[in-house]
Amino acid sequence: QVQLVESGGGLVQPGGSLRLSCVASGFTFSSYAMNWYRQAPGKERELVAGITTTGGSTNYADSVKGRFTISRDNAKNTAYLQMNSLKPEDTAVYYCNADNGSFGRWSRNYWGQGTQVTVSS
Repeated sequence: QVQLVESGGGLVQPGGSLRLSCVASGFTFSSYAMNWYRQAPGKERELVAGITTTGGSTNYADSVKGRFTISRDNAKNTAYLQMNSLKPEDTAVYYCNADNGSFGRWSRNYWGQGTQVTVSS
């Protein structure tokens, strides 16, 4: 019943913008930190951005800092990733992740199916 569904990916030229959305269902969205990860072919999955349960704090990978903005709307059970000034090296499958911040048997970690972002001229 848990679902994280990403949308908003596509093909964009360098310097362009995209806004990714992640709609969550089947769990208490407001109790989970939300993260965006990405994975390019042949590379490890990397954390791009994260946001705390209330949106009070965010963090970003150095490679996207100043260009990407993560946000959330708990009333809509949705997380967003606004991506500006896109570069070819941003090309990857982007995944939405929900993390309850607990450890061991208390931990819960959910993943979306991914959405392709391609930055190319």
